[in-house]
Amino acid sequence: MMKLDRFDGNNFACWRDKTMFLLTSLKISYILDPNLMPIDDPTSTTEGVEPSAKNVEKVNKERKKCDEDELLYRGHILNTLSDRLYDSFTGMKSAREIWNALKFKYKAREHGANKYLIAKYFDFKFVNTKPLLEQVHELQVLINKIRALEIDILESFQVGAIFGKLPSS
Repeated sequence: MMKLDRFDGNNFACWRDKTMFLLTSLKISYILDPNLMPIDDPTSTTEGVEPSAKNVEKVNKERKKCDEDELLYRGHILNTLSDRLYDSFTGMKSAREIWNALKFKYKAREHGANKYLIAKYFDFKFVNTKPLLEQVHELQVLINKIRALEIDILESFQVGAIFGKLPSS
């Protein structure tokens, strides 16, 4: 079993991906599927035909599994939250409601951080006072963080930008 770090409001994308991996490996990630159809009532009739006892039992089993998976999913999400966040989200009853609220709150915050990261990339300049390899590494870390945000930087643009960042000597 994989243990997740507690989410305290920082690094939402990393926490989200790790959480989705865990819940997918537990085969319960379907709970968040927006196309998930509710399970029909087994006692309702279609065209005046009574459902068989076998069919009713099958539907009741599916409903029970879905309810258990929902509870498990909700518990896993809440269990990975810091105490402060747990208190904020524990009142929400469904896993999907908690997940969407977290996404809404922390994607907006992350968006501001993304703007800062991109600005930092454009403002980056090589200087003569620091070792070149250290600066190349620093730039590569910035580029990798931007790529992690699923922002593509064309290689030809990147090469031109690097030439523009070199000192003028």
